[in-house]
Amino acid sequence: MLHAAGDNGCCSAWCKQFDCGCVFFLCLYHAEEFGFKASHPFNSCLFLFLLTAQNCSYTLHSPNGTIESPGYPYGYPNYANCTWVIVAAEHNRIQLVFQGFALEEDFDILSVYDGPPSPGNLRTRLTGFQLPSPIVSTGARLTLWLLSDYAVSGQGFKAVYEALPSYTCGNPGQLINGHQQGSTFNIGDKIRYSCSSGYVLEGHTTLSCLATSAGTAAWDFPLPYCRADDGCGGTLRGQSGVIKTPNYPAEYNNNADCTWTVLAEPGDTIALVFSDFQLEDDYDLLEVSGTEGSSQWFTGPNLPSPIISSKNWLRLHFTSDGNHKLRGFSAQYQGRRHSHSTKFIFRLFQQLCITFI
Repeated sequence: MLHAAGDNGCCSAWCKQFDCGCVFFLCLYHAEEFGFKASHPFNSCLFLFLLTAQNCSYTLHSPNGTIESPGYPYGYPNYANCTWVIVAAEHNRIQLVFQGFALEEDFDILSVYDGPPSPGNLRTRLTGFQLPSPIVSTGARLTLWLLSDYAVSGQGFKAVYEALPSYTCGNPGQLINGHQQGSTFNIGDKIRYSCSSGYVLEGHTTLSCLATSAGTAAWDFPLPYCRADDGCGGTLRGQSGVIKTPNYPAEYNNNADCTWTVLAEPGDTIALVFSDFQLEDDYDLLEVSGTEGSSQWFTGPNLPSPIISSKNWLRLHFTSDGNHKLRGFSAQYQGRRHSHSTKFIFRLFQQLCITFI
């Protein structure tokens, strides 16, 4: 016997006791007859949630255009599952610039893929209320995938995209609590950055747009950022060192947001080897960029494999949510000539084995 939510049956009694929203479920009496064994105080009730996914999918071939989440700016639906695939002409790349961004933090996620939506192409995962920096693809395809959960939604997002010719690097982006000098982004152009009072610039103050061996253009260094004087992270310029989460080996803080940029000499690469790694699975994340292809993402208890940069810089971005804290991670880095990187990793493994023995 089905009983509608909000009547005088067990659903109403359950909601009166636990102050929940009965409109989201129906109640089935005598669930035992259907092979279910109830585990809640109302032994004769089985709650069935009514979930309706809001699916949408778009493929965009125009050289420029606008993308908005469903319902923007009045809020996207719960259970949204939407993809946008931007396809440019051959040899072009795609620049995506956000004009508005507000998603329920940690629960509603916009994933951006540098190509088709596969784990190896994940460029970044965006959530919260901070306006993201511009994104430039490495090829002629960029994919956006929005997923929202069952409750609470923000305004959503709005972004404009355009196809970039091979001779431009695209806009590297503005700094939060910082300033930008320079407004052209073609090969040979330079952009200079500085920070507002009370903030310290981490990274390179000047970015140069250079031609690449692939026949395109790219900035020589990642976008710097401005951190508060008492913030975690920093720019590491030594030949070698250790990167640890705050408080390691004690638990890191909730709502942490730390970025470390490792800079080596021109022509060198950087090897990174983890000795310990414990993050809350799926919610606390470490992003490593500066390697070949898209960023690498790590979470959970598994020790990441050794990493070698493809350039003379490596950036680590660690974020944690508002629940649960673990030990964090510790990793050793060292700048080396490209031909010596493999030998360095082997030597580090030997040292780590000796340490743990």
